[in-house]
Amino acid sequence: MIYNDAYSIFAGGRHPQLLGSNVREGWAEVADFNDNVMKVGLAGGKLAYRDQELVLHRKGVPEQVWMDLDYSPVLDERGKPAGVVAIVVETTERVLADRRNAAEHERLQQLFEQAPAFMAMLEGPQHRFELVNPEYRKLIGEREVLGKPVSEALPEIAGQGFVELLDTVFETGHAVSRFSERVLLQRSGETVEERYLDFVYQPIKNDDGKVTNIFVQGSDVTLRVRGENHQRLLVNELNHRVKNTLASVQSIVMQTLRGSHSMDEASGAISARILALSAAHNVLTDENWDGADLSVIVASSIDAFDGPARDRFRIKGPHVRLGPRAALSMSLALHELATNAVKYGSLSNETGFVIIEWSVSNRGDDGVFMLTWSEIGGPSAPVSDRKGFGSRLILRVLPLELGGTAWIDYGPEGFVFTLDTTLRAVEESASGG
Repeated sequence: MIYNDAYSIFAGGRHPQLLGSNVREGWAEVADFNDNVMKVGLAGGKLAYRDQELVLHRKGVPEQVWMDLDYSPVLDERGKPAGVVAIVVETTERVLADRRNAAEHERLQQLFEQAPAFMAMLEGPQHRFELVNPEYRKLIGEREVLGKPVSEALPEIAGQGFVELLDTVFETGHAVSRFSERVLLQRSGETVEERYLDFVYQPIKNDDGKVTNIFVQGSDVTLRVRGENHQRLLVNELNHRVKNTLASVQSIVMQTLRGSHSMDEASGAISARILALSAAHNVLTDENWDGADLSVIVASSIDAFDGPARDRFRIKGPHVRLGPRAALSMSLALHELATNAVKYGSLSNETGFVIIEWSVSNRGDDGVFMLTWSEIGGPSAPVSDRKGFGSRLILRVLPLELGGTAWIDYGPEGFVFTLDTTLRAVEESASGG
């Protein structure tokens, strides 16, 4: 072997013993490889290898090295191959660096693919999709967008300001962030969905400082925004209900005081009426204020009359879902009717009873609803002051609230109250109606 100074550096600890030695003995650990090189070269052939991996013992221990190798025959004076010239360029550092870069790229690619946020890389002034991760594909309804400009891939966002925003980032090189931004996306078929996004448009610049790409990253916060909006609605609704409840309590107190003969009488009546209002609130709270079944409201209204009187109610009627306003009004009216029945009507003796029944029909656009309170076995003529708060509530307030009419009859068997209105009025906005 004869070699130059550069090869002596490559040979490492094998130099200078290699100089003048046989290549097979000099590099015994790769003897088979070199045997093939010599065989081909002495036969007049050439060989070339790029990033050829071999294990050499240059420092007394096995070492992986990579090389670009070019072998050509050396001809004697007769033109016949007498030896082989080798050009050796070690590429170990570059190969290892390439592998590190490839591993890092793979790691970043996995992070990109597995990221919980949506991500996309846009290229050039047309903002052509270069990369998108699964979350971005999910956001846009699994549409195929790679290689397409944003305006072509997502035509529905035209006029929503996002393409113009990308243009600004590309031209100025300044990142832009948005929070809870509303966007309309055609995620499937012809249906356009409203979504809310937090996102950033981050410019990517080359060595000259020129913007070449825009990195898009963000999160779909639709559920959060809708939750916040719903919470605001609930707070506003709560404020509205509190005001209405306070107004109802104020009215109860004032009307009761106006019609009472003593403070003791007023105190008892006020407490009972507020408890009736509270019971109705409890029923509605259990139903998230979406409404309540009429049978539940009736049962709750007469629960206050414990003892033998509780067993003397006969209740029958079909399923009817009351809206919140109708449920409160009905609860207070039933409480007043029951209170008067205990004091003056069929529940004031040992044998009378009350029939509470209602019916519905589909007559007319809004349907018909009728409720009847019939007292059996009570006084056949009015014996109480029916022109007080209770009377005004059942004959004026209740029908006014429900857009219907109400009247009282005193038949031979006792007191009868009738409410006639529309089914739509009692159902209001009840979700189960």
